[in-house]
Amino acid sequence: MVQTINLKKTDGTALITFNRPEAYNAFDLDMVQAAAETLIALALDPGVTGVVISGEGKAFCAGGDLRWVSGGGKNYGAMFHELAARYHQAILEIRRMPKPVVAAINGLAAGGGFSIALACDFRIMEASAILRQAYTSNGLSIDGGGTYTLPRLIGMAKALEIAAFDTPINAEKALSWGLVTEVVDDGDGVKRAVELVQEIQNRSLSSFAASKKLMTDSFHTPFETQLENERNLLSWAADQPDGREGIRAFLEKRKPAFGNL
Repeated sequence: MVQTINLKKTDGTALITFNRPEAYNAFDLDMVQAAAETLIALALDPGVTGVVISGEGKAFCAGGDLRWVSGGGKNYGAMFHELAARYHQAILEIRRMPKPVVAAINGLAAGGGFSIALACDFRIMEASAILRQAYTSNGLSIDGGGTYTLPRLIGMAKALEIAAFDTPINAEKALSWGLVTEVVDDGDGVKRAVELVQEIQNRSLSSFAASKKLMTDSFHTPFETQLENERNLLSWAADQPDGREGIRAFLEKRKPAFGNL
């Protein structure tokens, strides 16, 4: 049986590669369930301190496989209801993971693939890659957290424009709009994404984990509650090995030597 998700671990970095190139890495139920299970395992793996997600072949991910949806023997709504449950679990694991997750967008990222990329902490986009929300062109509404992440990245007006017209977004536009972190030459996406993870790995991972959680939670947390969450995580971070080392290094006027989570 062909593996729809490939996993490779090197020096603390896990590379997840979507592996349905014949379908532009569109996901069916088995593939997205495998992705969610892989992300759960990586979140708990003490030997992994960062994750890169990319696609095999010419696409990052073309989203949900509409051929699978149409051939499942149920009405379309029931098929999407089942598929979205597993897909949203994968999205939640990306957002909850206390480690950096970087999308290496090597080709088309459309529909659910677009939303997966937006859910990641950082996005490295290759020069010829294309982003498309794609849902509305197929008479569907956006899922995978896209309606949450997109307006927060680029503002409500531009997000609604993308939803209404679904114009393909090239790398130049994606960078200027703030949709991606960096644009690189074709073929260099995974390499640069791994380098970015390594840069964070050399800093304080406990500090990154706390900051990611606080920022993710901030959009639905009252201000006073957010202040209390900040106080609690600041106290937690200060008592972690990285926190103690960072304070000592500051007092001793030297560069800190951070460890791992």
